[in-house]
Amino acid sequence: MTYRVLITDHPAATVEVERAVFDAAGVEMVVAESTDPASLAALAADVDAIATCFAKVPAAVLDNAPRCRAVARFGVGVDNIDVARAGELGMVVTNVPVYCVDEVADHTLMLLLALARRLVPFAADTAAGRWNRSFAPVPVRLRGKTFGIVGVGAIGSALIPRVAALGMEVMALSRHGGEVEGATAVGSLDELLTAADVVSLHLPLNSSTQHLIGARELALMKPTALLLNTSRGGLVDTAALTAALSEGRLGGAGLDVTEPEPLPSDHPLRTMANAVLTPHYAFSSDGSTADLSRTAAQHVLDVLAGRRPESIVNPEVLTSPALRTPELAR
Repeated sequence: MTYRVLITDHPAATVEVERAVFDAAGVEMVVAESTDPASLAALAADVDAIATCFAKVPAAVLDNAPRCRAVARFGVGVDNIDVARAGELGMVVTNVPVYCVDEVADHTLMLLLALARRLVPFAADTAAGRWNRSFAPVPVRLRGKTFGIVGVGAIGSALIPRVAALGMEVMALSRHGGEVEGATAVGSLDELLTAADVVSLHLPLNSSTQHLIGARELALMKPTALLLNTSRGGLVDTAALTAALSEGRLGGAGLDVTEPEPLPSDHPLRTMANAVLTPHYAFSSDGSTADLSRTAAQHVLDVLAGRRPESIVNPEVLTSPALRTPELAR
């Protein structure tokens, strides 16, 4: 039997890395031309696995995939997949949690430096033919300031030595509590928001973190503070952030992710001098994207071969009577 895998969308410009992995295993690859749910549902009807990057994989798609054993995410977060429904149907959901740690940590640091040094407005003014050192507000000295990290997983942990090297004091709020190596652990989000000069978010998006930073939380922050988000746009209430920035109640924001994504072309955040936006590409580098494609494809092959992949998002499915790959339960 020849297995078929649906690629809804992919992280690189081509699918050559995935194709090489699947061709070597004799697996047929179907690449979607459209990511709307109706099109994906039609393609899912006769595939054995689905691999997705940013495309939504809702229940309507999963319900129309009676042979599908695995849904593999090209990335870390799985908020674009209906994980609960996949589990109910006996599908294993996988992700790649550690492929881009350095890239995202570096990107977060870049956003910090761009904001602190007023890089974007000064660079734009200079490119326009001027040479004006007073075009933008005076840059911020980072040494001695406090950097607050919300979420101390692999990326948050990698960020600690990077910002410490700038001479910043680091405080961190871990989802699991306890001490944090290289940082002062705090007991609550409010404590961190009140004390930090920079707040950086490194959490998954779920029902408990949706709009973690809203109007109340922004009001707790110093009016000079900077907010960085390289995780998921939904962690921040976009309307509340826009208002805080435009009214001078927050010093600046560096965002690789937004809600919605992308923002409308005329959204005020796109042109604010105290906001730096990038198009959700913190994960990307010449090495990380290939690693991501190869690892996610291997997860698919593992499930199809009855082997447990190295990262299962919904491990409870392994004990479910609905499990479509019974070998994984052993």
